[in-house]
Amino acid sequence: MPQDHSIPARRRFIGVAAATLAAGSLSRLAFADTDPAAASIADAAPAASGTPEAIRPLRIHVPEARLTELRRRVRDTQWPERETVDDASQGVQLATMQALARRWAGGYDWRRMEARLNALPQFVTGIDGLDIHFTHVRSKHRGALPMIVTHGWPGSIIEQLKIIGPLTDPTAHGGRADDAFDLVIPSLPGYGFSGKPSATGWDPVRIARAWVVLMQRLGYTRYVAQGGDWGNAVTEQMARLAPPGLLGIHTNMPATVPDGIAQALKDGKPAPASLSAEERHAYEQLDSFYRHGLGYAQEMANRPQTLYGIEDSPIGLAAWILDHDAASQALIARVFQGAQEGLTQDDILDNITLYWLTRTGVSSARLYWENKLNFFEPKHVAIPVAVSVFPDEIYAAPRSWAEQAYPKLIHYQRMPKGGHFAAWEQPLALAGELRTSFRSLR
Repeated sequence: MPQDHSIPARRRFIGVAAATLAAGSLSRLAFADTDPAAASIADAAPAASGTPEAIRPLRIHVPEARLTELRRRVRDTQWPERETVDDASQGVQLATMQALARRWAGGYDWRRMEARLNALPQFVTGIDGLDIHFTHVRSKHRGALPMIVTHGWPGSIIEQLKIIGPLTDPTAHGGRADDAFDLVIPSLPGYGFSGKPSATGWDPVRIARAWVVLMQRLGYTRYVAQGGDWGNAVTEQMARLAPPGLLGIHTNMPATVPDGIAQALKDGKPAPASLSAEERHAYEQLDSFYRHGLGYAQEMANRPQTLYGIEDSPIGLAAWILDHDAASQALIARVFQGAQEGLTQDDILDNITLYWLTRTGVSSARLYWENKLNFFEPKHVAIPVAVSVFPDEIYAAPRSWAEQAYPKLIHYQRMPKGGHFAAWEQPLALAGELRTSFRSLR
């Protein structure tokens, strides 16, 4: 989720980088108002208090007809010819997409993920005129530290499922009882089972305010926050608001790029000679991303409504999601070639299928259009911050930059393995980092 330093059209991306239903009736979520025939895939129970702000349990059930239609659409894909190169420099390779399609249309089982989600406590509540979906898992251990965890794009709450057990039940996963967390995992507006904004204004700052309201509504008076990608943007804005009770934050995609480095990148200059080896590596990662990896973000930051194809074609949606960053795309390509590392084929299809079934391809993209923040610019966060750096992230933030960006840096660790989707790819490693990061704030 970064910003181009050389093309003005990217300014909005890094540059930065429906209405609430009557509370007395079932809240119908995650289907397009423009398609009256579309069946609801999730129901929220009526609010006993009769107010939209009530916290209502949610249950997912996708009609079988929707799943049959999905498989048919995948099988009926009109494929382009093969790329004219032997790598992914032209985009997601045909062989990867066809392997994905074979699994999606013949063997993948959404009901498995649906059951897994329904086994968790899921809710919706109205905040600032919009239904916000969230998973809320309390630890059995007394004194658990509440934490709100926010996903990004092209992620979802599915990213965080693997960390729920290690964080809420640490004694069953090699940890100590006093490392336990209560977890709140919301879906961003326009994502998953949250409502889709019908008017402009839902940027990371507004979402941060909504998350503060959510934690207050749940009765938490002291808590921490975590995020990567858009989750970091929202979490850092929560930190800037510094609401009573927010003790500190953790990020696995920090905003640390110094002004001088950002200007050199914008000007297309080589890495300054004064940089350390660690800083030079980060500079080269950013330079490569801004030159070759920012196409998806430019489109969503400037013309998200034009992406009709990802609402109509499941393979179009899948390819758009896979083409997020080079390291993640390479990992996914290896997985669909049979490799076992970090993610499984069904992990990947679970996330894409959630986007497809909730019809949130375009609504999720609008967050890029709404954003007015420079994504990697330090935000002057004044509360305690912990940073975990995964080597295959868009850039590996050097300690020196993190220390400048976060005056109250309480933890910094470079991880041996993992990339952009840390909770998804390396859940035990991230869980360990979160335990260590917040131990001093309990």
